[in-house]
Amino acid sequence: MDVMELRRRVAGIDWFHTIDLGQGIVTPGIDDTPRKLGAIGLPGDLSGQTVLDIGAWDGFFSFEAERRGAKRVLATDSYCWSGQAWGKKSGFDLAHEALDSRVESKVVDVMDLSPKAEGVFDWVLFLGVLYHVRHPLRALEKVSAVTGKCLILETEVDLIGLRHPAMAFYPGTELNNDPTNWWAPNPRALLEMLRDVGFTDIRVVTPPRPLPFRMGRAVKQWRSQGKNPFREYKRDRIVVHALK
Repeated sequence: MDVMELRRRVAGIDWFHTIDLGQGIVTPGIDDTPRKLGAIGLPGDLSGQTVLDIGAWDGFFSFEAERRGAKRVLATDSYCWSGQAWGKKSGFDLAHEALDSRVESKVVDVMDLSPKAEGVFDWVLFLGVLYHVRHPLRALEKVSAVTGKCLILETEVDLIGLRHPAMAFYPGTELNNDPTNWWAPNPRALLEMLRDVGFTDIRVVTPPRPLPFRMGRAVKQWRSQGKNPFREYKRDRIVVHALK
């Protein structure tokens, strides 16, 4: 594709992922996706493996799995690709074209995934999706059913520090001013839910950051955004690998 034409088409899309399309062109995503890649523990060599990317959006992780040698990659999404959010499938489609990718794509909601329809994959990516579903345990059952080897899950966690399993519910736009955010488990609840749906070996790859960091961040958010620091310091992100 002509460089000038590619630049023009890139400029016409609201990007979430930051994707290197080659020819010196990087999509202006609001998400620092390359940094996130380093946190999720995706194997450097996926030769001969199959990968399912649930909630693929612009497709950064799908294309990265392909670049690392996966023999088959299926990117799925529903909410973003249907145009209900501010994102659409146009970013994925343009990146797919620019990268001359073989990644497959399918519009399907996580609650509709099934081994019969989509198959079972060696590696399943479930990144930044769990807190957007109304029924998280049922969603994890669906994800487990299509995971053959390892699930890489990245999500919001809350109530950090509680030793017993618990979940925070976000009515309205309480979490990040986003009405599509519903639930966040604490780390203990997340591990127990994964065990409940059939994963036997669960490893925390990137844990929530230490308390002093979270408290400092909470104070900054209180001063700059008026957020309640007594709620914010209990929140962070986590990455786990759940193996069958």
